[in-house]
Amino acid sequence: MESENLIKQEEEIEALSSIYGADWSTEDEATRSYSVRIEDNKNEVILYVTMPDDYPSQSPPKYELSAPWMERKAKTNLHHTLDEVYLENVGENVVFQWVEKIREVLQAIKPPEKKEKAKPRAVEVLDKTLININCPEITHGQVIIDRKSSFQGHAAEVHSLEDVNAVLSKLKLNKKILNATHNMYAYRIERKTAKGVSILQDCDDDGEAHAGGRMLHLLQILDQRNTLVVVSRWYGGIQLGPDRFRHINNASRQAIQQAGLLKK
Repeated sequence: MESENLIKQEEEIEALSSIYGADWSTEDEATRSYSVRIEDNKNEVILYVTMPDDYPSQSPPKYELSAPWMERKAKTNLHHTLDEVYLENVGENVVFQWVEKIREVLQAIKPPEKKEKAKPRAVEVLDKTLININCPEITHGQVIIDRKSSFQGHAAEVHSLEDVNAVLSKLKLNKKILNATHNMYAYRIERKTAKGVSILQDCDDDGEAHAGGRMLHLLQILDQRNTLVVVSRWYGGIQLGPDRFRHINNASRQAIQQAGLLKK
């Protein structure tokens, strides 16, 4: 049965790669982890899937969604929708159905109504003292340089969205970081509720397409909890292609480890 599953997986991967072209990426060949970018109606979702040995005969692929712009309720509803698609197709390959279902959801989103321009408000003065008092300790990783582009990771232990915002604000008090071409980030926060433990997580590309999603995926693979990682990139004028993601991941992991947050 396992060999039949592998054959079906290989056939599915070949078909998906052919259908989605550059939007389909191999994250890790050994663990059979892949990602596909779905863009429609000026919105983008990245679907990360990992195919276990007993897929598709007995279980679905493990999946994560990266859509920082999407409200939490909408993202939860999308998760439920994908779970229903699997239940309607138990024993069959479902990644294509998942991708097209996500596309349907994106197509159904109504564009925001144009609002009147708000009157200019007084510029709020940032209370640097408050940030210094309430901000978690930030660890800055070593700078990685490749073809004149520089990458530096920053990591902090966070337990709330307030902690996340405080760290991001404090980092941008540094003019060099503020003027970086991109400051992409991802975080995962463990929350204990009456129903058990849940994970609050999100990411932001800051203009470096797919970077935030890949950083979040790294945190998920490492099973990081209460961790925020930011990577600053200063573009050097030479395109690095896929190598930039390797540097972003390395800078992320290095900063997390240097901060003493890397799970054993």
